Amino acid sequence: MVSLSVVIITYNEERNIERCLKSVQDFADEVVVLDSFSTDRTKEICKKYGVRFYQHKFDGHIQQKNRALSYASFAHVLQLDADEAPDEQLKAEIIRVKQDFKADGYTFNRLTNYCGQWIKHSGWYPDRKLRLFDSSKGKWTGTNPHDRLELKKGSSIKHLKGDLLHYSFYTIEEHIQTIDKFSSIAAQQRFEKGKKPFVLKLIFSPLSKFLSSYIFKGGFWDGYYGWVISINSAHSSFLKQVKLRELWKKQA
Repeated sequence: MVSLSVVIITYNEERNIERCLKSVQDFADEVVVLDSFSTDRTKEICKKYGVRFYQHKFDGHIQQKNRALSYASFAHVLQLDADEAPDEQLKAEIIRVKQDFKADGYTFNRLTNYCGQWIKHSGWYPDRKLRLFDSSKGKWTGTNPHDRLELKKGSSIKHLKGDLLHYSFYTIEEHIQTIDKFSSIAAQQRFEKGKKPFVLKLIFSPLSKFLSSYIFKGGFWDGYYGWVISINSAHSSFLKQVKLRELWKKQA
């Protein structure tokens, strides 16, 4: 049997972190939390559960997740966000895998709760995630704020049953605020890489995003919130293009 470190990054997660910590008690040999100096009760709640608690100024999702990973005592890691928790079937699968960790990494589907409703279409499910892995075989990479775990070439990956439950947005306003924040980060990243804005992308990228989410990925099956998610996805695409265009205008 392998020993398993559960690694979590946090910032003002008092409404989510306790659920997350409770959900891993049956299989975690240690829990490591790297916090970005929360101003709410996050630290207090974590201390109640006896986690190994660290703090570091947030300098990017990728950087923070790799830093948190470096604090783990064990090579085998389950890395979660504070607003996530494995369901009962996934817990059983993780416990089974601990007995015989055959692959270098394991994926599972993530099911998102949006304003109290589980979203099973709209391009949000199945949202396959690689989170259970041998940390000697990989690290976090990608482009902020969209990080991804990447294993070394030739690594073996298997898929587990069950869902990682994701309690994303409690209100539509929260979603809009996140879109505004993340679109700014994405635009800045593209600007720094020298990517130029195009008028056609400004027009057609939002439309394409909406059609993909609502029509082709079945957002209409998610009812009212499927419509909201699809509209917001289009709006996010629009903002990235607009903000990138504004950055280049300032440069001129």
